[in-house]
Amino acid sequence: MRHLGELEVSDIGLGCLGMSWAYGYADPGLARQTITLAVEEGVTLFDTAASYGHGNNERLLGQALGRRRSEVVVATKTGLTSLPVFGIPTGRDGRPRTIRRAVDDSLRRLGTDWIDLYYLHRVDPKVPVEESIGAMAEAVQAGKVRYLGVSEATAEEVRRAHATHPLSALQMEWSLFRRKVEDQVLGVARELGIGVVAYSPLGQGMLTGHPSSTTRLGRLDYRRFMPRWRGDGLRTNMRQVAVVQEVADQVGASAAQVALAWLLAKGEDVVPIPGTTKPHNLRSNLGASTVRLSPQQVERLDAVAAASRF
Repeated sequence: MRHLGELEVSDIGLGCLGMSWAYGYADPGLARQTITLAVEEGVTLFDTAASYGHGNNERLLGQALGRRRSEVVVATKTGLTSLPVFGIPTGRDGRPRTIRRAVDDSLRRLGTDWIDLYYLHRVDPKVPVEESIGAMAEAVQAGKVRYLGVSEATAEEVRRAHATHPLSALQMEWSLFRRKVEDQVLGVARELGIGVVAYSPLGQGMLTGHPSSTTRLGRLDYRRFMPRWRGDGLRTNMRQVAVVQEVADQVGASAAQVALAWLLAKGEDVVPIPGTTKPHNLRSNLGASTVRLSPQQVERLDAVAAASRF
């Protein structure tokens, strides 16, 4: 177990985005099985958002948790708009009146009386972050939300948000391929006692090295259109995945487990939330908790980000 501020969660959580959007078709039945297995295996942090599948992801998670809702920490987010049919993000809306309505909508879709961790998904440049966080703080005072967080915020935005209402978590993309969080915002989070939730810790699947996440993407998979999966970008990144696999072979683990173990080694305040729609992948990811990397192996993995095209 680890702590996000005062909130205790499992050292590895479950990101639910891919169960409703982004990576092509996901079998809802298999997704529910994965969520159920996660609870049984001791996962307590489940991450969703109002914008994922235009609310469908929250509905899926709420239905899958059912009576076991009280055993876990449900994290969801507000502040992004999305298309009704496809759930594709279209913009930001951090206005207080929008957030007040969004809290109740999320509670209804999740089928719960409270949200454990409520994030501002993105800071709206048209709305002072103090106003957005202030509206979220009202939900805390009303008993609808327990703890607050922000996602993909700058160091300054984190300070301003925390001054408005104490934050428990900062969610940032953080992996062997994406380490921008380490520049400034990580230090601020630690100074203020805010835990860090790392989303896309497997580089949106690329760090697994599996063909379905690297060279054989489905036709509805949005990664097909990203430079990191095309031409020279893909070739460069796959050379770095080979380095991760070499370390994995040394410690008797999978590439995904090594990528997660590297993050876990970055501090007791770091909680990765790899996403998957399949039970066997979930079991494998959770195995990262037992992988131990030597200082030399960590140093070798540190060099992967500098050489990647992400």
